[in-house]
Amino acid sequence: MPLYLIINIASISIPLLFSFDKRVHFYRFWRYLFPSLLISMVLFISWDVIFTAEGIWGFNEQYHSHIKLLGLPLEEFLFFITVPYASIFSIYVLRSYFPKFRLSASQARIVSMVLIVALLAIAVFNIRKAYTSLNFMVAALLIGWVWMKNPEILRGFYVHFLVILIPFGIVNGILTGSFIEGQVVWYNDLENLGIRLGTIPVEDVFYGFSLILLNYFLMEGFQKRSQARKSGS
Repeated sequence: MPLYLIINIASISIPLLFSFDKRVHFYRFWRYLFPSLLISMVLFISWDVIFTAEGIWGFNEQYHSHIKLLGLPLEEFLFFITVPYASIFSIYVLRSYFPKFRLSASQARIVSMVLIVALLAIAVFNIRKAYTSLNFMVAALLIGWVWMKNPEILRGFYVHFLVILIPFGIVNGILTGSFIEGQVVWYNDLENLGIRLGTIPVEDVFYGFSLILLNYFLMEGFQKRSQARKSGS
C-alpha cells in the first residue's frame, strides 16, 4: 500500500472511530461538515492543480498510487478530506472537554490584527515567491473575513490550532521527508522562503491554518443557518 494512502487512512481512522463518543457526538455534525469539505476541496484542489502544473511543488511517484486526477495523485484528493476531518473533530473534542480553552474577545482581536498585518507584509515583500505570497495573502484575507462575519470562532480557533499543529506536524513532516528517505511531496524552494521547521516549509503551517479555518467557518455557518431555519419554522 502506498505510503501517502497509509498516511491518509491513519489520519482519519481514530477521529472517525471516536466520532460516536457519547460526549462529543461528532457524527451529528457530518451534515454540516461534508458540504464544507466539498467547497474547500474545490478551492484548494484548484490551487493545487495550478501549483503542480507550474512546478511549485510535486509528488514522488514512489509514495503514491498511479491513479491520478487533474495531474494529482488520488491520495492528494483524500488529503483534503482526511486532514480537515481529523482537525475539525479535534476542535470539537477540545470544545467539549475544555470549554474555557479559548482567548478573550480582546485577545483574539489583537492576535487577528497582528496576523493580518504580518501576513500581508510578508506576502507583499515576497510577491515573486508564488507559494509564500499567495499562501500568506489567503491566510490574511481569510482571517479578516472570519473576523468580520463570525469573530467568536477565532477565540477558540487560535488556541485549538496550536494543539492541532502537533498531529498536523507529524503528518506533514512525513510527507515532506521526516523519518523517510525521500519526500512524498517536494517543493521548489525558489517559490517559498526556504525556511523549514524540520522538513516542513513554514508556509505549510499557514496553508494548513487556512484549510482548517475555512472548513470550520463554513461548517459553523451551515449549522447556524440550519438552527435559524428550525427556530423560524
